[in-house]
Amino acid sequence: MKKNVAVFFGGKSNEHDISIITGIYAVNLLRGADYKVIPVYLPREGGMCYADAECVKDFTDGKKKFVPVYLFDGGLWSVKKKKQLFQIDVALNCCHGGAGEDGTLSALLKWNAIPFASPDTAVSSVFMNKWLGKIAAQGLDLPVARAVCVKEGENVPLEEVGGYPVIVKPVNLGSSIGIKIAHDEEELASALRYAFRLDGAALVEEYFSDKRDINCAAYRKDGEVVVSALEEVFSNDAILSFHEKYEQAAKKSQIPAELSEEITEEIKGYTAKIYESFSCKGVVRADFLLADGKAYFNELNTVPGSLSCYLFGESLTDARKFLSALTEEALTGQEEEKEIIHTSVLDSAAFAGGKGSKRRG
Repeated sequence: MKKNVAVFFGGKSNEHDISIITGIYAVNLLRGADYKVIPVYLPREGGMCYADAECVKDFTDGKKKFVPVYLFDGGLWSVKKKKQLFQIDVALNCCHGGAGEDGTLSALLKWNAIPFASPDTAVSSVFMNKWLGKIAAQGLDLPVARAVCVKEGENVPLEEVGGYPVIVKPVNLGSSIGIKIAHDEEELASALRYAFRLDGAALVEEYFSDKRDINCAAYRKDGEVVVSALEEVFSNDAILSFHEKYEQAAKKSQIPAELSEEITEEIKGYTAKIYESFSCKGVVRADFLLADGKAYFNELNTVPGSLSCYLFGESLTDARKFLSALTEEALTGQEEEKEIIHTSVLDSAAFAGGKGSKRRG
């Protein structure tokens, strides 16, 4: 009997459109495998819909009517009819940014006892925040670039990052959205104003003029961590922009990256260490900066673009096998449910009845 795989995509995020592309890509690939695929679209305005879609155009031309749904008791239920449409055996998170990638969706799935092929709430929320992600990486002795986190109205201690130029990033956004270089006080003020329009905090980080952007992904298969080949992403500008990532005709990258064996193994080792140490699930992509012959951890993407399928094989068949492996690992690798101790505190005399509650309050 085919397993029901719910693929979640969209959401309240600056990366909403990119998430639709990733989601439909995963939906169509898994449809070619031995699964019943359930596309679940999260509109910008909130909520969720069952979206029996086949292409991105279904979300742009307004012709398709989607069914509002909600999660309950391990399944997908119709809002209008108040009945279950599908039982969900496993979920795949394709939501980039926002409440899809920050752990909110993972928490919702866990609350409804639905296994999911994606990192859990704790890992997702920590690494969604670039500042907390750096602190977590430092805890594993991974090298990171010098940085400070500031909120609106706070002074920036430039001496902590080595002075100008600096990189300014919204702390919780991805896909290079809102990132600027500041060479002086005026540019720093402008970059911070823009960052605070998009986010509640900003990361001010040292800038490497000779840096190289290196990516490495990891997932678990049959209980073992599998690390991808390294990818070097090229840019025509000082920083890799959203436009270069998603709006140009072809992505400029090289797989595998031309690096020394020592640096290659070091970056792969860092990626595996993060995956193992934080008990990650599904696929994650670790991004590094290579400068002066040293690799610096930059950030961890818990819902990477295209789910990093392309780093584990070149063909659509390879991508289908990869997504199937994520799904099967989620189905078979669930942690054993632990015993919950039920106390009898509410039965005690001190807490019995409304008067007892009032006394204790």
